Amino acid sequence: MNNQQQKTLSIAIFVICILLLAFYSGNYYGKRHAISPITLDGKPITDEQFAPFWKVWNTLNEKFVTATTTDSQKRIWGAIQGLAASQGDPYTVFFPPEEDKAFKGDIAGNFEGVGMEIGIKDGILTVVTPLKNSPADKAGVMAGDKIVKIDDMSTNDLSVDKAVKKIRGAKGTTVKLILYREGNSEPIEKSIVRDVIDIPTLETEKKNGVYIIKLFSYTATSPDLFRNAIRSFIESGSNKLIIDLRGNPGGYLDAAWDMASWFLPVGEVIVTEDFGGKGENRIYRSKGYDVLNKYFGKGNYKVAVLVNSGSASAAEIMAGALQEQGVAQLVGIKTFGKGSVQELVPITSETSLKVTIARWLTPKGHNLSHDGLVPDFEVKITQKDIDAKKDPQLEKAVEILQK
Repeated sequence: MNNQQQKTLSIAIFVICILLLAFYSGNYYGKRHAISPITLDGKPITDEQFAPFWKVWNTLNEKFVTATTTDSQKRIWGAIQGLAASQGDPYTVFFPPEEDKAFKGDIAGNFEGVGMEIGIKDGILTVVTPLKNSPADKAGVMAGDKIVKIDDMSTNDLSVDKAVKKIRGAKGTTVKLILYREGNSEPIEKSIVRDVIDIPTLETEKKNGVYIIKLFSYTATSPDLFRNAIRSFIESGSNKLIIDLRGNPGGYLDAAWDMASWFLPVGEVIVTEDFGGKGENRIYRSKGYDVLNKYFGKGNYKVAVLVNSGSASAAEIMAGALQEQGVAQLVGIKTFGKGSVQELVPITSETSLKVTIARWLTPKGHNLSHDGLVPDFEVKITQKDIDAKKDPQLEKAVEILQK
C-alpha cells in the first residue's frame, strides 16, 4: 500500500471513529460528547470486524473501472450513510455537506416545492398529507397516496430525505409523481408545478351550533393562535367543540404539550418520551390551564377530535392525550403512526446526523409508532363523498356532540 492509500485509509478510520463516538454517546445537540470506546453489541470492535470494509475499499481501488476518478471523501460519506441506514429507521439519516445545507434550510422554513409531508409507511414512501392550498393539494394529491415514482425514478428503497430532495425544486419547475391510491385499480399520474410553500396554521368557524378549530400544523406560533381560538370558542356561546387535526403532519412537541394543557388539570400526563433504556424517560404533564373545566364546569361541555391517516407526530400526541384522558372522542380513520423523536447531531462543521433518540408514548403507554391512534368512531370518506363535497367525518362529529 502506497503512502497516499495509507493517508486515505487513516482519514477514513478517523471519520468513522468520530461518527461512531457521536452515534453511541447518546448526548444531546449542544452538549459536550463523552469519549468512550467504540463498541458493537457491548464488545470492542476488532480489526477483523473492520477487515471486510477495507477489503471492499481496496478492491474498488484495484478493480473498479473508474477508480482513478473516485472521490474518496464521497466514498466515506456513503459508508457513513450506510451505517445510519443500517438501524432500519427511516428517520435516522446522515447528511453529507450538500444534503446538510438543504435540510437545515428546510427546518428553517425556507423552501420551494409542492407542499406535502411524506414518510415511510409499511416500507413504502407515502404521502402523510398535502398542505392546504399547496400545489400538491390543488393537484388532488391525498393523504395515504403511495408514491411509486418521482420523475420516472422508482421509489423502492428511496429514503424520505432523498425523496424530499427529489421532489423539492425551484418555483415554476415541474415534478411528475406516479401514485397508487387505495380503491383505484390504476396508478395516478400527477404533474405538479412547484411554488413557494406557505404553511398555514389555524382556522375557525361555527357550524350548526358547534365551534370548529381547524389546526394545520404545530409551529412556534400555534400555541398563541390556539389560545385565541379557545377564547373565541368560549365567547361564541357554544359548549361544543371540534378540533380538526386531519391532514396535520405535526411539528413542535412543545406546541402540542401547551395546547393539550388547555383541557387538563395540572399534573395529568400528556405524553412520555421513552429513551429505550438509554436515558431517563421524560414525562410531559399538563401545565394546568384547564380553562374549559374552569369556565363550563366538568361535564358541561363536549369535545370531538377529527383525525385521519394524515394526522401525525404532534397531532397524534394531542389527540392521544385528549382521548385517553377522557376529554374527547376521536372521529375518522386511524392516524399515520409517527411517534418518534429525532435529534440533529453535528458530526463535522458541514455534516450532521439526524437520529431517532426516543419514542412517544400516550398517557396509557401506547407506542404511537406502532399503530397510530384508532378513533372511537371510524368513518371513511369515499371518492363519492369528495365528488359530492360531503364530509361524513365532520357530520358524525357534530352528531355525537349534539346528543
